[in-house]
Amino acid sequence: MTTDVDSTTVTTDPSWSLTHGPLRVSDDRHSLVHEDGTAFLWLGDTAWELFHRLTIAETEEYLENRRSKGFTVIQAVALAEIEGLTHPTPGGHVPFIDSDPARPVEGYWRHVDDVVAMAGDKGIYIAMLPTWGCFWAERRSRIFTVESARAYGSWLGERYAGSPNVIWVLGGDRFPHETLHFEMTRAMAAGIREGDSGTHLMTYHPRGGSSSSYYHHAEEWLDFNMIQSGHRNRDLANYDMVSVDYNLLPEKPTLDGEPRYENHPINGLGWKKDAVITDSDYYEAYDVRQAAYWALLAGAFGHTYGCHDIWQMAAPDRKLRGRPRGTWRKSLDLPGAEQMRHVRSLIVSRPMCGRRPCSELIAGEIGKRADHKTASLGPDGAYAFVYLPSGGSVEVDLTLLSGTELRAWWYDPRTGKASKIRSLKRSASAAFEAPGEHKRGNDWVLVLDDADRAFIAPGSCA
Repeated sequence: MTTDVDSTTVTTDPSWSLTHGPLRVSDDRHSLVHEDGTAFLWLGDTAWELFHRLTIAETEEYLENRRSKGFTVIQAVALAEIEGLTHPTPGGHVPFIDSDPARPVEGYWRHVDDVVAMAGDKGIYIAMLPTWGCFWAERRSRIFTVESARAYGSWLGERYAGSPNVIWVLGGDRFPHETLHFEMTRAMAAGIREGDSGTHLMTYHPRGGSSSSYYHHAEEWLDFNMIQSGHRNRDLANYDMVSVDYNLLPEKPTLDGEPRYENHPINGLGWKKDAVITDSDYYEAYDVRQAAYWALLAGAFGHTYGCHDIWQMAAPDRKLRGRPRGTWRKSLDLPGAEQMRHVRSLIVSRPMCGRRPCSELIAGEIGKRADHKTASLGPDGAYAFVYLPSGGSVEVDLTLLSGTELRAWWYDPRTGKASKIRSLKRSASAAFEAPGEHKRGNDWVLVLDDADRAFIAPGSCA
């Protein structure tokens, strides 16, 4: 007999408590924690055009939706990609006079202030990109010099020094491919540090298919790495990218900050003018779930969801990119976005700090592409997660866990329901068969607990 537990909860509380103090890198260098040692789970959404395209009322609608789903971070750009310097906000403002970083328009930045404050009230961090990469990396649209990058960084850092929910993200979807690019990035980082006295963490958002570690891992300003595994194809092995970062020295936390987006055309089809696109050519809920569990169990300290319609705040009267399927408002409750709450519920239901990737848990075949199984082990072997992206069977080495008796559960990433399989004695190994058919989309997480730890049911904590 199995016992089902449903992890779905909806509250009016802040998404994340900001009362534990500023964020810092954990002592083991693989997680983020608050000042008091409380572990932090980055569950992000990309809303790159948030400051630029939404009114404050629309912002409230968007942030409240994300708060209710348990998102803890929103990634947004101060100088947005799509006509961000020249097309005014709904309030009628551009960020600078004549696109000059030394001449900020106060009305624009007061709106940014209000968005940051509103997010903070809802217990949501703003991972703020000072600028999209085209404005420093490309000659035709560049507005920064090394000197102005530092001055702008200092101005921004000072402006948001007192905002406890800001995390800085340099870069902006660009590779640094010449010396000047590295100099401007370092200058902006130094300026921010001067302005906010180092009170906020900092990372770098790279181009698709790469990580901040490829260019900046040894930089002192880089507190943690960010990957953009990107939107190239289904079953993209982001777990490999996470694993590379996880094993680098010096050790730094990492996460996939831009994986495949729900409702995004696969392999660039949205940018091919003559391409015929069908429903099967767009990423769906399973694709975003797969990316999240693969990354988190491979060693990422958090994960970012994304939706093609939402990052650009798509609406009929706006310039759009890559043939989105719907408007931002209609896409708020897509299945993949709803299912991110189950990702959070599972991860925070067990101690987060000290959990590590552990492929050795899988005694049999790990599998390839959509069948690739990923596993992680809790601190001191207290528990284990094994992700089966297409169901089927898995054999687990139980000797890596602690305790003499184990409890086994199946966790459903689609519904957040946990079903207790059985209790068993810790032996050399055991085989488990996931519910349903062995097929694409029938993903499950096997949870194994040391019975002596008396953990709650997987997913029971939101």
